[in-house]
Amino acid sequence: MNKPSLVVLAAGLGSRYGSLKQMDHFGPSGETVVDYAIYDAIAAGFGKIVFVIRKHFEAEFKEMFGPKMEGKVQVEYVYQELDALPKGLSVPESREKPWGTAHAVMMAAPVINEPFAIVNADDFYGRSSFQKIHDHLSTLNNEELSACLVGFVLENTLSDHGRVSRGICQVDENGNLKEIIERTHIFKKENVGAYFEDEGVKTELTGKEIVSMNLMGFTSVIFEQMEEAFAKFYKEQSGHPKAEFFIPTTLDNVRKSGIKVPVLMSEERWFGVTYKEDKPIAQRNLNQLVEKEVYPHKLWP
Repeated sequence: MNKPSLVVLAAGLGSRYGSLKQMDHFGPSGETVVDYAIYDAIAAGFGKIVFVIRKHFEAEFKEMFGPKMEGKVQVEYVYQELDALPKGLSVPESREKPWGTAHAVMMAAPVINEPFAIVNADDFYGRSSFQKIHDHLSTLNNEELSACLVGFVLENTLSDHGRVSRGICQVDENGNLKEIIERTHIFKKENVGAYFEDEGVKTELTGKEIVSMNLMGFTSVIFEQMEEAFAKFYKEQSGHPKAEFFIPTTLDNVRKSGIKVPVLMSEERWFGVTYKEDKPIAQRNLNQLVEKEVYPHKLWP
């Protein structure tokens, strides 16, 4: 069977960060956050990296990542643009915002014919997270619809500097997903716990909830289902210029179809860069991992 592939969601414009964080420097030798994800993915056994990017920063992105990957792993680039839509659909006049994470994943369909995992370009997941999902994907029959999720503890994934988006999960006694709901306005409380806001209403969270950080896996059969689901989303939401087609919705659709979706719990401590103020924290965390010799000082010789 072909080795699993890794789809890197790197098309974000970094509106809250203020720049293209997927190309900002965080490691001691100028590494990006996604460099560490790719390094861990290669070590875990992934055979191909698929970058989902935008055309307008294509040259700069390829110049940064192409030489690092050469001779180490197969690399593909695909593009998330507003007009990259299924046949028969067009961009509404009011639409400026990207269509969302699930739409970004759909862009990888032409280059994926094996089980694959998804990661955000601005999140650090830890080596064991990649090993867990790789090992699970390696057991799947790619001709059958299947999915999995790496779960993290909410309190380990919050920012001190503002709201974050997380897929909040309910898990059954056998470790399978019962429900996942994307919450786009989750805030850390001053002392313990968190809360999310929805249309002005605050809902308390303990901080112990299991959440998705978009580290999910699927067999490539999922692309057919995604295109159908996007067509439905477009029909219902195209008049709402900020509505997004989220990847947790795709995962939950697999569950709703009667297929068990295992949640592979990660013991890693996540960190990411949603805001500019998160950068020194990410740099400090990466330097500590280098000092502990988890990673070399220079990731790519």
